Amino acid sequence: MNKLVWVDIHEFSWSKAKDELTAALEAGADAVLAGAEQVDKVRELGRIKIVSTVEDADIILVGVGSEGDGTVALPKRLEDSMDLAAVKKLKEECKATAAFVRLEGKEYERLAVKLGKACDYLIIEGKDWKVIPLENLIAELQGSPVKIIAKAENVGEASVALQTLEKGADGILISTDDPLKVRDIAKAVTSRRQKVALVTATVTAVKEAGIGDRVCIDTCSLMKPGEGMLVGNQSGGLFLVQSEAEESPYVASRPFRVNAGAVHEYVLVDEKTRYLSELASGDGALIVDKDGDARKATIGRVKIERRPLLYVEAEAGGKKVSAILQNAETIKLVGSDGSSIPVTKLKPGDKVLVRVEDAGRHFGMKIEETIIEK
Repeated sequence: MNKLVWVDIHEFSWSKAKDELTAALEAGADAVLAGAEQVDKVRELGRIKIVSTVEDADIILVGVGSEGDGTVALPKRLEDSMDLAAVKKLKEECKATAAFVRLEGKEYERLAVKLGKACDYLIIEGKDWKVIPLENLIAELQGSPVKIIAKAENVGEASVALQTLEKGADGILISTDDPLKVRDIAKAVTSRRQKVALVTATVTAVKEAGIGDRVCIDTCSLMKPGEGMLVGNQSGGLFLVQSEAEESPYVASRPFRVNAGAVHEYVLVDEKTRYLSELASGDGALIVDKDGDARKATIGRVKIERRPLLYVEAEAGGKKVSAILQNAETIKLVGSDGSSIPVTKLKPGDKVLVRVEDAGRHFGMKIEETIIEK
């Protein structure tokens, strides 16, 4: 999963906050935590999600100036927490919520767990905690939809938070008065790549599949040989289709493009799949390389054109996977050794990289139920 980057400006004067916000926007941060008086100015400066205590914030913040940061004493029974009641009321109103908790002791850790089971985002700050309380929260909230955002003042703290218990926090709230540090921490977080498990499959059949509509995805990112997208006829088996990064005697290199396949096929985008026919400019895409390292990209353009097609079938661990791709020498699968294999030269016995999974998918989301796709 890609990690979120939030930037905290709520305690700064606007002259200082403006520099921090500019750095956040340039670093591609996902959200900014702003004071009530800063919200309108943030909207004037740039388009970014706003986390704040005001009602028209994109994500409404609870816990600052209240129990979460120690301004108000905790109740004897945490069930009577005013922060918890506030979150529940906001959720009843269908509003996105973030709860802030400064981990001053075990009682605050217990409050964080209760809030984490009610809110959308749980922001945690620990002065001396470093690892153990975060481990406890990740374990306690496993299975809950809440996203844990850990406050960090430098790259080291961010790295620890993102690696804790392997899963790590879901994101970082950058807290620093140095715009350069904002960029450095954001870069360190966003450069962490998610892993996609790839296995070797043996090609069992290659045959012509007539004429059909195929989808060409042009991204806003440059790819190199060995990188591409995961595409297939069944969500449980996806081929690594390489970008057009390699030179060809017929056409110039287009390292931003993946000629992905027929319109009906699935493509992996983050943790879910989508149909190729659904994709449009501005949507997110997932670029995966031969080692399974993945990174997010933005789609700049999608082209659907009538082209001759090829049916490709392969077997991995007793499971059959297949895809329908354009019949052209510039469309290539990635071999098990990382080399590229044009589909026009593909033959039974060739070894290619695929992603397989046992769970079915419903509306693109992985679910544990019996789904048969042929």
